Amino acid sequence: MRVGYIQNSPLFGEKQKNLAAIDDLLVDVRADLIVLPELFATGYTFTSVDEVAALSEDVDDTTSRYLCQKSEDTGAAIVAGFAERENGSYYNSSFIISGGKIIGTYRKLQLFNREKLFFTPGNLPLKVHTVNRCKIGIMICFDWIFPEIARTLALQGAQVIAHPANLVMPWCQRAMQTRCIENRVYAVTANRVGTEKRGEDENRFTGGSQVTSCDGTVLSFASADFPCVDFIDIDPALADNKMINPYNDVIRDRRPEFYK
Repeated sequence: MRVGYIQNSPLFGEKQKNLAAIDDLLVDVRADLIVLPELFATGYTFTSVDEVAALSEDVDDTTSRYLCQKSEDTGAAIVAGFAERENGSYYNSSFIISGGKIIGTYRKLQLFNREKLFFTPGNLPLKVHTVNRCKIGIMICFDWIFPEIARTLALQGAQVIAHPANLVMPWCQRAMQTRCIENRVYAVTANRVGTEKRGEDENRFTGGSQVTSCDGTVLSFASADFPCVDFIDIDPALADNKMINPYNDVIRDRRPEFYK
């Protein structure tokens, strides 16, 4: 299975220009799974709910239609972040799209910092989707710091966790090695690069998108500073083996009766 990430540097609010930049990064790409960053088409550093309202979309809108076409062009399942609008609420969300169709939507459970001023916490259950013969779970950015999220996806049978992100703290990339080791899953973290200074906030994004193996090995690691694309071949079935030695299975050896 060929999986990978797009690491971009969006211009805040310039949706059409940001989509055009993805076109340039996807020239001649064929893959099974492509992960794009959180809020990849809008930028991240909102200053008001009015800005979120102006840039948010229904599930079937400009960004999803664009990605549906890209899924057909590349043959890939695509996981990508967007600002979702529904019934007067706004969510930091991600699509999973395959074969020109939206397969599912995930809404970020753990909002980071000033996101809490503009977005509603996610209200949809964690779910694993089977696409291109692979079981794919989704989490978004700051979800990484809550091990329960990756564990829940692993317990549902996820082989690969798609992880759109706009990371500003320095710890996530290393922590994803731990998430993968403790759950014996692959992860594709797609981060962005660049700096956004807007209102009270200045965010410098750390890049370093990566594909991490189910044994914690980093199979691909991107620049901290520049947009890039990389893809690598993996065997998702390796994630079905939860044994770390002849006696220890990281799922079956759990003792949940003591975890309360």
